[in-house]
Amino acid sequence: MLQPSNVVLCSGSEEEFAQLCDQMVAQGTLLKLQKRPNSYLARSDPSDVARVEKRTFICSQRQEDSGPTNNWEEPSIMKETLKNLMQGAMEGRTLYIVPYCMGPLGSKFSKIGIELTDSPYVVCSMKIMTRMGQGALDQLQPGSQFIRGVHTVGAPLTDDQEDVPWPCNDTKYIVHFPEEESIWSYGSGYGGNALLGKKCFALRIASSLGCKEGWLAEHMLIVGITNPEGKKKYFCAAFPSACGKTNLAMLQPSLPGWKVETVGDDIAWLRVGDDGRLWAVNPEAGFFGVAPGTSYDTNPNAMDSMDANVIFTNVALTDDGDVWWEGMTKKAPEHLIDWTGEDWTPGCGRKAAHPNSRFAVSVSQCPSKDAKWENEHGVPISAILFGGRREQNVPLVLEAFDWTHGTLMGASITSAQTAAAAESQVGALRHDPFAMLPFCGYHMGDYFNHWLSIGKRAAKPPKIYTVNWFRKGPDGKFLWPGFGDNIRVLEWIFNRTLGTASGTETPIGIVPANGALSLPTTLLEETLFELFEVRPDNWKEEFRLARQYFDRFDEKFPQDLLTKIDYLESRLAPPCI
Repeated sequence: MLQPSNVVLCSGSEEEFAQLCDQMVAQGTLLKLQKRPNSYLARSDPSDVARVEKRTFICSQRQEDSGPTNNWEEPSIMKETLKNLMQGAMEGRTLYIVPYCMGPLGSKFSKIGIELTDSPYVVCSMKIMTRMGQGALDQLQPGSQFIRGVHTVGAPLTDDQEDVPWPCNDTKYIVHFPEEESIWSYGSGYGGNALLGKKCFALRIASSLGCKEGWLAEHMLIVGITNPEGKKKYFCAAFPSACGKTNLAMLQPSLPGWKVETVGDDIAWLRVGDDGRLWAVNPEAGFFGVAPGTSYDTNPNAMDSMDANVIFTNVALTDDGDVWWEGMTKKAPEHLIDWTGEDWTPGCGRKAAHPNSRFAVSVSQCPSKDAKWENEHGVPISAILFGGRREQNVPLVLEAFDWTHGTLMGASITSAQTAAAAESQVGALRHDPFAMLPFCGYHMGDYFNHWLSIGKRAAKPPKIYTVNWFRKGPDGKFLWPGFGDNIRVLEWIFNRTLGTASGTETPIGIVPANGALSLPTTLLEETLFELFEVRPDNWKEEFRLARQYFDRFDEKFPQDLLTKIDYLESRLAPPCI
């Protein structure tokens, strides 16, 4: 069907990576950076810069299994569409066979995938982001399960047609067939549209597999936190894209004696262990982080990770052969080549780097990587955090009363949109349950029920929290300093899991008691009040909007969660006299 001119089975070797990078440099797809060893800059086509949610489909056999939050088409009709598009789509190009492992090699947590692609950029990125090549192939035995993926940029080269630096197609499809455990991707060469191990496999297909097999695939970071006494615990946290996950995953604490270590910054696979606890692995081997806003002030560990062996996409190029993006330094260089390849100077009215520009780098290069980041058994989770960008209403930190309440918290996440999806109306508030709205591979009502069932199976389930670093005061400024000071919130959560920190009940959950939260010296008492204020009328409206949103899940929405909303609303009502 694809009719490539050549077929290559990828080994995942360093020599192969270097050869493909040299090939892309010659083609103009990559620029070799002078200031960072073995590092490159890619500039995508301006039409191909982010995930395309409107062109992403979950084609289950029955539409009701896909649910109201996913795009659906009858599988046979979608396959006919894709076959017509893919007929001859790789003509004049090389088909690369990319075997890869999601999760540590040899772990019972892990899953194997094979991606067919005509993009050397994808091959090199998958080398960074997964355990790719012969090691993954060696895991396969006759009859082994593996996830099939086919990806093409949809730009065949016919006759003597000259190639372009970033081939892609205006028509784009990112399609998942959960029952077949397969992924078909057409037309885009960018990020989660093309690196099929990432969102397509590790979240959409894996979440569907997890529901069938009794585990969770989540859009979550994983961190290990050690207190000054040497006690260590692991937390997971779910935030919508570009809401600070990578910054939290690589946090440098402002409190002396505390240490935060990175297991993963984006995806967690969680299972109930024999001990009744929830255990997590990071299925990825690399970070595919948002560049803008990343700096030595906000995330020094990420910056140090990027000293060498990085593929940057859609950032700006400095005159001395390095990269730059908005927020990287307090002052912009006097001249840059922007992400489109044009000259750029401060004040010209354009962004030098695309808002969704990225860096891809191995976890192994992160100074804060946890010693168990590749442990085949995973790590035990003591707390789960949910959050989003909320300027009002949501307190700095709030503990759920129980697992059902925590599941409701996850289901109720709303956040101001960012540039991570191509269709985003940046700044608009949208519901994003569990930060999984674009990534849940089956009916979200079933997903909520699956979460409740995990809580019933876990004898020692983690405590659940919401956090909100983004609440603003009347002057429009952030109330909480964030970044390194977020350890102060993590400290309270850590101590709550030990049973040594006090909390105060509000109508909607538990907040730190007076004196229980270690505060920055610059934080005023009135600011502290605003960070935790729960206004009953505002929260009645929050619950009204949540109910309105949950209506779309009809009878599949869990009754236990509706009962929990009733209970919380009753706590907001004034007492009868």
